Amino acid sequence: MTPLPTLQIVRRYGPVGGMERYVWELAGALSALGHPVTVLCERNHGGERPGITVHELGEIAQRPRWISLLRFSRRVARWLRTHPQPGVLIHSHERVDVHQLTTFHGPPFATIFERGWWRLLSLRVWMQLWLERRELRAPAVVPNSQFIGDQLRHYYPETAARLTAPVPPGVTPGPAREARRVPADGGVIGFVGREWQRKGLDRVVAIVAELRRQRPQLELWVVGPAPAEIEALFAGWNGGYRLLGWAKDFSVYPQLDLLLHPARAEPYGMVIAEAMAARVPVLVSDRCGIATDIGDDAGTVLALEAPVADWAAACERQLARDVPPPAFERSWLQVAQEYERIYRQLQN
Repeated sequence: MTPLPTLQIVRRYGPVGGMERYVWELAGALSALGHPVTVLCERNHGGERPGITVHELGEIAQRPRWISLLRFSRRVARWLRTHPQPGVLIHSHERVDVHQLTTFHGPPFATIFERGWWRLLSLRVWMQLWLERRELRAPAVVPNSQFIGDQLRHYYPETAARLTAPVPPGVTPGPAREARRVPADGGVIGFVGREWQRKGLDRVVAIVAELRRQRPQLELWVVGPAPAEIEALFAGWNGGYRLLGWAKDFSVYPQLDLLLHPARAEPYGMVIAEAMAARVPVLVSDRCGIATDIGDDAGTVLALEAPVADWAAACERQLARDVPPPAFERSWLQVAQEYERIYRQLQN
């Protein structure tokens, strides 16, 4: 088939965050399929890779965020004027306005309209909304989950005709959890995520504290936040937890008996997919984009508003299960092939 050259736009290129890993893995998979890939970024965190050309524009101060986004957008436009890309499809993952295709990785900023009129009394808010609306003028908009697609339809109904089917992230297989029975008085529940407030670590602490009344040897392992940042959440605890900081690999998953993720807003939930790939049962909120991919054999999806007692009971059912979940599978090659189809439709 005819190669499809693309220019991928992302501020940080490399496996340094959820969206960034998505772009990094997509670029590698597209290259493996024989498509020339160019990346335009502030800084390359991913090193040299065969078949991928990376151009760095220089790092920009991160705050104020809207100014940072606007400055990056202008640098991208300036670079493209100096280095025209005829025949190259421009695929952005950022708030720019030079693209044929944008992938939307997070909840729309427009959700701020649900949080009180006084929040709108800010130049920062109106600039963020303007940048978002400008990005969504692209001929094609790809949500990374059905959850995000539904939000875009709600807040920006004019995009409905240009929304594609969701293209969720892939998952890199790692070591799997061995089938085992969890001791009736113990077990290990894991929480994974740097943005711990949004992902519900405070709820996790309350849920596990409730469970430890019946399972006194139960442990909570927290991966992601710096220990000093969250130590106060465990002020009333006497042991029973480990604050592991950030882990760059998948080695923690096989040691967990359950991944608990009561997120308040989670566009997809790559750590959930990673746990499922490692055959770890999961219990997540209905605010996670991956929730539609979680069958009864893999875990449980619970309403975020459910009482702590209901969350604790759902944890208990997963810890007491006899049959391990099946391994979740979704390759990055599959992700790239889904984008191939979108690219060819845009070409036509």
